[in-house]
Amino acid sequence: MRNRFAFSPSRIDLPALGRLTRFIAALLVIVSITVQPVAAQSILRDAETEALFTDMVAPLVAVSELDAEEVEVVLINDNQINAFVAGGQRMFFYSGLIETADSANEVQGVMAHELGHITGGHIIRFDEGVKTATGITILSLILGAAAIAAGAGDAGMGILAAGQQAAMGKFLAFSRVQERSADSAGARYLSEAGISGKGSIDFFKKLQNYEFRLGIPQEDSYGRTHPLSGERVTLLRDVYQADPAWNKPSDPDIEARFQRVKAKLLGFTADPTVTLREYPESDQSVPGRYARAYAWHKSAYPDRALYEVTNLLKSAPNDPYFLELHGQILLESGKPDEALRSLRRAVQLTNNQPLIASLFGHALIATEDPQYFDEATQVLKAAVNKDNRNPFAWYQLGVVYSQQGDMPRAQLATAESSLLQRNYAAAIRSSQIAMSGIAENTPDWIRAQDISFIAKAEFERDSKRR
Repeated sequence: MRNRFAFSPSRIDLPALGRLTRFIAALLVIVSITVQPVAAQSILRDAETEALFTDMVAPLVAVSELDAEEVEVVLINDNQINAFVAGGQRMFFYSGLIETADSANEVQGVMAHELGHITGGHIIRFDEGVKTATGITILSLILGAAAIAAGAGDAGMGILAAGQQAAMGKFLAFSRVQERSADSAGARYLSEAGISGKGSIDFFKKLQNYEFRLGIPQEDSYGRTHPLSGERVTLLRDVYQADPAWNKPSDPDIEARFQRVKAKLLGFTADPTVTLREYPESDQSVPGRYARAYAWHKSAYPDRALYEVTNLLKSAPNDPYFLELHGQILLESGKPDEALRSLRRAVQLTNNQPLIASLFGHALIATEDPQYFDEATQVLKAAVNKDNRNPFAWYQLGVVYSQQGDMPRAQLATAESSLLQRNYAAAIRSSQIAMSGIAENTPDWIRAQDISFIAKAEFERDSKRR
C-alpha cells in the first residue's frame, strides 16, 4: 500500500472482508493509489525546508546505489504520520511526520528506510504482490463456481472465502517482507553514513505509543501491511546498539535547522492559536520567534509579525530565509516597494534560489512600476529555468509578459502554469492562443504545441475516469 513507512490507523480484519468483490475492489484501490499517490494532495514548497531535506538525505544517498541528483524529498501538507516513495526516486513526507519528530535524526531514520524501498525496487515490484494475490483469487473463483454448479453450494462458498483470505494474506505478507527489507537496508545506510540509529528507534517508539492509544492488538502483525512498531524496535535495537555510530551525536547545525523548519511548518499550517500555545511569547528562541512570525502574519497582524522577524534579523542580518519572510510580510501587507530590498538580498544570498526568486519577481510586478518589469522578466525566466515545476513562477511570468504587451508569451507562460496545476482545459486554450501568435517551428511555438498535446491527452484520460 504505497510503501508506507509509518503508522496507519487502520488494520485489515481478514474475516470481515466477506466477499470476493470487496477484495478485488481493494486491490484496484491499492493500484490506483500507487500509480497516482499524490494527485489529490497539497504539496508544500519552501526553499529553506527543501535545502534542509537535501542536506539531511545527502549522506544516506552517498552510501546507497543512487544518484544524488535524482533523489528528491517532497513535503505533503497532511497531518498523517507517514512517508512513502513513488515515481522513480521521490520520497514523500507528510507534514504530520515532521511535526511529530523531535529531532532531525528521527527523520533521517525514516529517510534511510524510504531509500531502502527505492534501492529494493519495491515500487516496481509492487505488481508482483498484486498478481500473486489476484491469481489465488481467480483460482478460488473457478473452483468455487465449479463446486456450486455441481450442487455443492456450501463447499463452493467455502472455497471462495478461503481463496479470498489466502489472497489477502499473500498480499499482506508480500508487503511486510518489503517493509522488513527496507528496515534492514535503512539500518545499513545509517551505519555506513556514520549516523546513529537512536532516532530511528525513538521514532518507532512514538509509533508504538500511537498503536497503544488506538488499541491496535500487539500479539502479531498478521493482517497488516507493516510489522508492528514493537517488533521493529526489538529487531533493530540490537543492530543499532552494536553499530559504532550508536553514541555518535547528531550534526548540531542540522538539528538546529530542523527545529527552525519544524517551527516554521507549524506556524504556516496550524491554526495560529495552536502555534502561539506551542511557542508562547516567553519563548525567545529562534524557532519560537520564527513560528510566531508566521502565526501573526497568518492572523493578519503584520506589525507583530514584523516585530518577530526584525528581532530575528538583528541576530542574523544575512540569513536569507529571515530576509525572505521579512519581504513576504511586507509584500502581502500591501508594501511591495519596501519588500524589494529584503527579497533582492535573499535572492543574492541563495544564488537565485527559484522559489525565493519567484517571490521577488512577484514583488517587482506588484509595485506596478514599469521600471521594474524588465528585471522581473529576467528574474522569473531564471527561476523557471532552474525549476520549471513552479506554477506560481510561471503565472507571474505570464503577468509581466502581459504588462509588457507580449500576449503570446503571456499565454504560453499561463499554459505552463495551468498544466502544472492539472487545469488541462485552461492549458489547452492558452497553448493554442500562444501558438497562433508565435512564429511556427520556433522553440516557444514547439513548446506550446507540446503543452497542447499533453493537456489534451490528460484531459481525455480524466474524462474516461469520470
